[in-house]
Amino acid sequence: MNKHWWKESVIYQIYPRSFMDSNGDGIGDIPGIITKLDYLKELGVDVIWLSPVYKSPNDDNGYDISDYREIMDDFGTMKDWDLLLKEMHDRGMKLIMDLVVNHSSDEHEWFVESKKSKDNPYRDYYIWRPGKDGEEPNNWQSTFSGSAWQYDENTEEYFLHIFSKKQPDLNWENPKLRQEVYDMMKFWLDKGIDGFRMDVINFISKVDGLPDAPNPDGKKYVSGSRYFMNGPKIHDYLQEMHREVLAQYDVMTVGEMPGANVEEAKLYTDESRNEVNMVFQFEHVDLDSGPGGKWDLKPLKLTDLKNNFTKWQKGLEDIGWNSLYLNNHDQPRMVSRFGNDKEYRVESAKMLGTFLHMLKGTPYIYQGEEIGMTNVRFDSIEDYKDIETLNMYHEKVNQNGDEPAKVMESIYVKGRDNARTPFQWNDGEHGGFTTGTPWIQVNPNFKDINANQAVEDESSIYHYYRKLIQLRKEHPIIVHGSYDILVPEDENIYVYTRTLDSQKLLVLLNFTKEEQRFDVPDELQGKKHEILISNYDSSAEYGSAITLKPYEAIVYKIQD
Repeated sequence: MNKHWWKESVIYQIYPRSFMDSNGDGIGDIPGIITKLDYLKELGVDVIWLSPVYKSPNDDNGYDISDYREIMDDFGTMKDWDLLLKEMHDRGMKLIMDLVVNHSSDEHEWFVESKKSKDNPYRDYYIWRPGKDGEEPNNWQSTFSGSAWQYDENTEEYFLHIFSKKQPDLNWENPKLRQEVYDMMKFWLDKGIDGFRMDVINFISKVDGLPDAPNPDGKKYVSGSRYFMNGPKIHDYLQEMHREVLAQYDVMTVGEMPGANVEEAKLYTDESRNEVNMVFQFEHVDLDSGPGGKWDLKPLKLTDLKNNFTKWQKGLEDIGWNSLYLNNHDQPRMVSRFGNDKEYRVESAKMLGTFLHMLKGTPYIYQGEEIGMTNVRFDSIEDYKDIETLNMYHEKVNQNGDEPAKVMESIYVKGRDNARTPFQWNDGEHGGFTTGTPWIQVNPNFKDINANQAVEDESSIYHYYRKLIQLRKEHPIIVHGSYDILVPEDENIYVYTRTLDSQKLLVLLNFTKEEQRFDVPDELQGKKHEILISNYDSSAEYGSAITLKPYEAIVYKIQD
């Protein structure tokens, strides 16, 4: 059982643009974060993951970086950032930064040089190709709609951009480029940060020749992901990064890896291979997507969720480590998606928190999750800011003639702006986020759902999360115990155990608004037990059967 601080930690993600604005310009900033560190300390989190604050023209909210060693003006100065790190460390909290090195901004000096001529020394920092028969070099589609290639008239070639055309992909085949990345990582690590969350890091190795993707339907552009997800040299690059940089520091790494399955995650996170500590995989957040992808809505089946989590829990049980999340800056709010944000918002938010924090792995809390913030329904597409959402709406409504109301419905359910509305601090104007006009509107429910109210109410979601985090620090079984599922075929309740030596936890979760019955297996009956945590004041007696109230969560500690 290898012990590491990052296994025992709870991580809190801050999306700086929407967290706290200190100067009234409507944009969250670093000085704003500093004013709220005591709130996070009180919550009990150990590590803060800060989404990008680097210099950026902000085409994709900071994931398009024009200078990796400077802070975006919107967010403050490097002096502000230095103070943030000091204030976090003074409170015993660690900081991990975003590492975005699959692509840069097209305004980065490397790309500005790269565009100048085919023999520029920086040309090879990016992926340039001549066209094919007067068209793009291949049929790959950008993640944000349209072709993944952009024509440059100056040099009469195309550059690859898997994301926005303002996010050209870096060429990891070039050893000089890799060295630049490693030097930049050392720059931040030497400043004292505690690790990196690595943005789409499993995209950095592309298949030689960049072939066309299979296209049975004859579409103009299709996903080329099979040629850049988990590519041929990805393990070589990650091991080199570890050798060159990470091995010299006591830090944590989590790789965002769309399309990574359990077998691949074992390779990425096996400690003996020296790649990354854990991965963000996407399987469980794709379970409510139909054949048409993310925007093609379908109801989530609890058995699918259970099968998926069980596969990952068992798959990484002995090799590797899981990261645990249900929402982040790219995903809708978890209480709206997996819970019931209308009738049972508080109960279902606590239930989902229990579900996640009692699993084996490192839990991630996304800002506002701990007070039960919900998805938002803006009246007009004009109120939305996210490039992915706006491009999709334009394509479906203006190009394909889809019904606007139907497209808006998919945005209400899945749009990334659900997670990006400003943090709701109090019931004052704009939820206390800013004294100015917020860059994106505050969810109108801030009057009822806000941190002030949550901190003052002992029975709030916030105080429940404090207890979940505290339990993790007190009970090694929550960190290190093995996981086993009970009643896997039940469509209403999720029940699992955690086992460490002679101790057992029994975790009971009702995912419905009806009462549900759980028949306690013979081997668990008549045991000495105590309730570690529950989201109702009183729970059914522990006997041969237990009746769970709507969205009830109970964790029993059972002694042999």
